[in-house]
Amino acid sequence: MEYNLADLFESLVDVVGEREALVCGDRRLTFAQLEARANRLAHHLQSAGVGPGDHVGVQLYNCTEYVETMIACFKIRAVPINVNYRYVEDELAYLFNDADVVALLVDTEFSERIDAVRERTPKLRHVITVGTGTRPAGAVDFDEATANESEERTGFPQRSPDDLYIIYTGGTTGMPKGVMWRQEDLFFAGMGGGEPTGQPVSRPEEVAERAPNKGVLVFFPVAPLMHGAAQLATWIAFLQGSKAVLIRKFEPLEVVDVAAREGANSISIVGDAMARPIAEALAGPRKGTEFPGLFVLSSAGAILSGAVRDSLAALLPKTMLMDNFGASETGFQGTGVSGSSPDKGLKFTVNQRSAVLDDNLKPVEPGSGVVGRVAQRGNVPVGYYKDEVKTKESFITIDGERWVLLGDMATVEPDGSIAVLGRGAVCINTGGEKVYPEEVEAVLKAHPDVYDAVVAGVPDERFGQRVAAVVQLRPEAAAGEADLIAHARQHVAGYKAPRLVVVVPEIRRSPSGKADYPWAAKIAAAHALSGSS
Repeated sequence: MEYNLADLFESLVDVVGEREALVCGDRRLTFAQLEARANRLAHHLQSAGVGPGDHVGVQLYNCTEYVETMIACFKIRAVPINVNYRYVEDELAYLFNDADVVALLVDTEFSERIDAVRERTPKLRHVITVGTGTRPAGAVDFDEATANESEERTGFPQRSPDDLYIIYTGGTTGMPKGVMWRQEDLFFAGMGGGEPTGQPVSRPEEVAERAPNKGVLVFFPVAPLMHGAAQLATWIAFLQGSKAVLIRKFEPLEVVDVAAREGANSISIVGDAMARPIAEALAGPRKGTEFPGLFVLSSAGAILSGAVRDSLAALLPKTMLMDNFGASETGFQGTGVSGSSPDKGLKFTVNQRSAVLDDNLKPVEPGSGVVGRVAQRGNVPVGYYKDEVKTKESFITIDGERWVLLGDMATVEPDGSIAVLGRGAVCINTGGEKVYPEEVEAVLKAHPDVYDAVVAGVPDERFGQRVAAVVQLRPEAAAGEADLIAHARQHVAGYKAPRLVVVVPEIRRSPSGKADYPWAAKIAAAHALSGSS
């Protein structure tokens, strides 16, 4: 047996098959039922010519079919590719071609988009739909396609720990790119080695050996499965013989109701975009809802601002609030230090595989104040799919050990924790001073009239760039541009405060809640050029 996700999942089915594994809406599946459905889909994909190394796109809202597709692909050594369901035609054509997608699982809601791109995506030869709407031309329905297939584990190829798991980044700072992981590496780097809060397993067989003696926990990844963090949270649940609960789309009242009904022990979200409406639900229409078994609410992919964290802490006094630090290229790296936030300074305690490297690729000395790039070694990805240039830039070998260099810039505190300044790709250079948007965004979101904010740089003849903010106000809010700029100047240095504020009806974010910086920069730049600032 190897550290292969299909092998590991099958080993769990053999020992805890009757345990409930996955819940979404009205559908509840045990481990055995989930495997049976995945086996049927795996056999269908094989009959459609999908084999080892082939890429299968998954353009679905959260549903059991999403998870079934992942398991089915791993069983036949194919590779599931997460597709952002908000993508329009040009974006879909780019992703399908970049990822060499040969088969696609898609919600019927997106049928028109698929029909529109088929002539531009020559490798896409088989489409399976989920839902009751009109299907794209030539597509087959999921239930019809799998109804007569075998539920047995027969006819599948021998697997390897080298089988790939690809996570396509959201493209919030550029074009999406596929991060290629060996399954064994991601098992340890992103799934805790089968034991995220304890000692990782030393043999793959231990995953199934440990499961029968564990209590069943309920994991509730709220984010869409097209986001890598939600996928990892789901697999962390499975690998402990526990249950994952999903909702089709993010809706704060439903999050509260499902968490209470299912007895969630762990809820994972993505930043303020999810945390703020959940807090408002708990303070308003769902006031008084109790979660006796909720141990932790964690955010990954985006950091909770101080204002939102304080609100959640008051509403959930017995629940631990955690900011997890990591990326598609690293998996889990560490957790936020108590009291840290974007507006007060982001500090994380990181694992032994993480470090901050200076321009000479040497570890930054604690307390030196030197700004370097966050890096990780050991279990790291193979590289970016079909992008040798970015692979060489980001994945390097130092003294015979493989590292991945991230875009996050940081210093090292005297105690060894790291202070993350922000992502270099969205850093604003104004007159030689570097401004990291996350800090300014958190300050703006602390204003009582601000519901959401994204900060970006716009061209400036004198300073190269100036700081601009795109802001969504609360209903009936009265704050104007001058008020928000003055508020920011009370909390950050003058050069960090926005010189331009654009109010929009709604902030555009990815379905997972991540900021869309290119969109914000475009909105702010257009506003600046119009002379209305």
